[in-house]
Amino acid sequence: MEACSLPVEVWRVILAYLPLPDLGRCCQVCRAWRELVLSLDNTRWRQLCLGCPECRHPNWPSRPDQEPPSWREALKQHALCTRTWTLNGPELQSSACLLLFFRRRKDRRVWHVGPGCEFETLRGAIGVAGPYDRVVLHPGVYEEQAEVVLKVPVELVGLGRLGEVALLVCLEQQCPTARLCNLVFMPPWFSTVVYKTSWGHVQLDNCNFEGVQLQIRGPGTCQARFCSFSQGSSAHLLGVVLSLLDSCDFSGSDAASITVEGPPVYEKNWACKHLAALVRTFPSCGPSGDRCHLGSPLTGTAGGHQTPTADAKKEHASTEDWLRRVGVEAECQGTVIDGDWSDGDRSEGEEEHRGAGGTNDGKNPLGSDYKVPCDQHGLSHLLKLQADGSLPVASSPDLPSVSPVPLTFQQELDRDPEAQALATSTLGCILRRCLFREGKGGVHLSNFGQARLEGNVFRGLNYAVRCIQNSTLVMLRNEVCECRASGVFLRLSAEGLIAQNNIHSNAEAGLDIRKGANPIILCNKIHSGLRSGVVVLGNGKGSIRSNQIYNNKEAGVYILFSGNPVVCGNHIFRGQAAGIAINENGRGMITENVIKENQWGGVDIRRGGDPVLKNNHICYGFSDGVVVGERGRGLIEGNHVYCNKGCGVWVMSSSLPQLLGNYITHNCMYGLAVFCRKDPENTEARDGNWPGQEGEAGGVEGREEEGDEREGQENLNEEGELFAWESDLDSEEKRHSARRPVSVALVESNCMSYNRAVGLYVKSSQPLNVFGNLVNSNRGTGVAVLQSGQLTRLVNNCILGNGRGGITVEKDCRVELRGNGVYKNSGHGVAFCGNGQIVENDVVGNRGYGIQVSGSADIKVMRNRVQPAHGCGVAVFGPVKGVVHDNLLFQGHPGNRKALLNLDPGNESCVLRNNSVLRHNSCKSAPPWVLENPPPRPLASSPSGLSQYPSRLGISVTTRISATVESVCHGGSMFCSIL
Repeated sequence: MEACSLPVEVWRVILAYLPLPDLGRCCQVCRAWRELVLSLDNTRWRQLCLGCPECRHPNWPSRPDQEPPSWREALKQHALCTRTWTLNGPELQSSACLLLFFRRRKDRRVWHVGPGCEFETLRGAIGVAGPYDRVVLHPGVYEEQAEVVLKVPVELVGLGRLGEVALLVCLEQQCPTARLCNLVFMPPWFSTVVYKTSWGHVQLDNCNFEGVQLQIRGPGTCQARFCSFSQGSSAHLLGVVLSLLDSCDFSGSDAASITVEGPPVYEKNWACKHLAALVRTFPSCGPSGDRCHLGSPLTGTAGGHQTPTADAKKEHASTEDWLRRVGVEAECQGTVIDGDWSDGDRSEGEEEHRGAGGTNDGKNPLGSDYKVPCDQHGLSHLLKLQADGSLPVASSPDLPSVSPVPLTFQQELDRDPEAQALATSTLGCILRRCLFREGKGGVHLSNFGQARLEGNVFRGLNYAVRCIQNSTLVMLRNEVCECRASGVFLRLSAEGLIAQNNIHSNAEAGLDIRKGANPIILCNKIHSGLRSGVVVLGNGKGSIRSNQIYNNKEAGVYILFSGNPVVCGNHIFRGQAAGIAINENGRGMITENVIKENQWGGVDIRRGGDPVLKNNHICYGFSDGVVVGERGRGLIEGNHVYCNKGCGVWVMSSSLPQLLGNYITHNCMYGLAVFCRKDPENTEARDGNWPGQEGEAGGVEGREEEGDEREGQENLNEEGELFAWESDLDSEEKRHSARRPVSVALVESNCMSYNRAVGLYVKSSQPLNVFGNLVNSNRGTGVAVLQSGQLTRLVNNCILGNGRGGITVEKDCRVELRGNGVYKNSGHGVAFCGNGQIVENDVVGNRGYGIQVSGSADIKVMRNRVQPAHGCGVAVFGPVKGVVHDNLLFQGHPGNRKALLNLDPGNESCVLRNNSVLRHNSCKSAPPWVLENPPPRPLASSPSGLSQYPSRLGISVTTRISATVESVCHGGSMFCSIL
């Protein structure tokens, strides 16, 4: 090449005329020639690949418009696949070259079949053919009236273009191997089965099957490439150890296009090891020919859907930007849900303070030495700067900016040996790069069947995959779309791995898991469904991890009828209903998910739903963050619930949730709201009637009974499932035996901060325990109890710096306040109009009165330490009954002329005794006032009592349950005993 001094371009033109064998010889001349030949990938190698009569475009049938990464590699892969059928026999063990094999068989012959040829019929040619002979069928239609048996290895090849040779034949293979190429199979008059084998290997290249069946029974094996199955054609694999279908087209099926049934037989034939080696040479491919990454948009999908980015980054630059985006005014005007109360009304004490020109800017000319220090209370660690100088979540006015990122598929495999074993398994039926379209079903696995689906496209079917009866399914990088029912069904203890798939635009759920099925679902995109993304019901299980589930019309993940999955590390966003819904005795472990921007509640729990909801980010929703509706239960622990347009957590009083250690911040309405009746402004969403909810949740039984009326629903009951779901459900006693019984709703160790209305809003007819919470910097009142038919206990909480009062209790409410710290609120510290006790609280630095008791309250106010900023310490107005004794009152601002202890002159039913009043001393050497014995409330715990909950880090668990029983008060009030 150098001696002739020809340019490289000229050499490329010369080499472009060489046939395949000569190109191979040129590669062996020298390294320079090899590199030159390899550079012809888009020219000569492309011509050779597309000109091969035994194969089609490498990306046929799903992506024929996209070129492969390398045409030479595609041709090489085809050559490796076409020689598999010849690799049997001991004499070939030392030969890796197909050419050497044919040289050893000098007696291999070619027989021609057709008009004017050696044989007129296929049966005649097969009868005389020897081992490994080739039978060439000339254009025409060949029909046999009885079954034709292949007793020796033979190759049947159609001459001409595909479609010019048609066989109306039923072939039974009784030999070790055979190959069929470039043929069209049609059903003979006596059978729809055109090819069957029970122990040998058959290789099918570039064949069409029209209205027929292919039947492979283990230990027989099959390898099919570039084949079309149309007009109801199907392949049945019974007990196969290993079979490979690559780049095939399935359309117009009347049932499942591929049926895999029975466990792989113990006996293996000679082809298994060669097929396994061939599978290992396949490059990892997706529907578009490359890996699907969760962090980037998926291009080329049907319908043009693109994945919104879900990286860990700051969602909104500032609070004002976010409020403007969700349509909330910057100034809170007082959120009204009940017509008889609004958190926008300022307290009397605050109005008086504002009218007097008082400020809270720390520039008072009289100094601030009069203030009793209260910053070192048991929850102060949640308000102090962290080691890196940043503010903790509970005290930061800025929006949370960082949320978890889903793990990559490789990271999931590294931490899950079971998923890793499934991802590398090669047993059963292997489907690669196939297209399933416009038929009833795609792939059906039953009775311990096994299949691996990689890089396929399922479009326009009733269902894509159904896996039942202990079968094992591995689905990697497939596209499942536009199914008339659910995309993938798993039933009856099915299991497997479903990973990196693009599942979208299906009429029912993207994934439907029932009847004890327990798959591993990793790193998929499940989106744009007309119903839910994933449905788990009827004792279904599963591990749903690191998926992106978005833009579904109903819940992203729907758990009901004793479904019990693990839902971890997913991004569930932009749904048109709830992010996750748990109804009808559903359960589940829901952890470390990012649930955002959903139209209804981020998580919706009701009707016996009893999940564990831990360490999730539930944010930027267009309604409430978490909704616990009628008869909802569950453990809601360690979640970050922020920036929702409704409430952070909305609870119905007939439910029994446990809220432990959550951060509920920056929500547009209440932080936590407990209601005893429907909210008229949010009736549909909070009562569970979000769009289509009666479908998968409330009416599974009804939906399936309508199978004759709704197209695509008949596939839901083909396995003979019972419609009576109650027969599969665990008893209520069994379900809750593993968890400690809950008889009273519990709100413990939460942080409710920077919400734009009340921090904790209670309008309940059931008992409620509120222990060890931090309620600070909310725009409205810290805690508002408007209705409490049974006892509501507020114990060891810190209510700090709220925009209205600290605690408000309305008429006829039954409330106990014990061990709380109520500090620096803009209204009254405690405004109490109900019945109950105010015992051992620290009420310091509030702008209004310290404790105001009014109306016809029945109350005990004992052993509190109170310092108001400008008003009365304890003020009793109206016909209040009760006792006010053993309280310690500190004078507030030196200019405050109001009485620290005030009682209406006409009130004879309220007793004042043993109260201490401390006033400022003109002596400058007097020691400053401090709260000691005990220190400021809520009290801190010892290091041994530390817990993972943010608020409980500083709260003694024993102090919240060791309340002493007071002496009997007048009238035998029930509040003398602490339940």
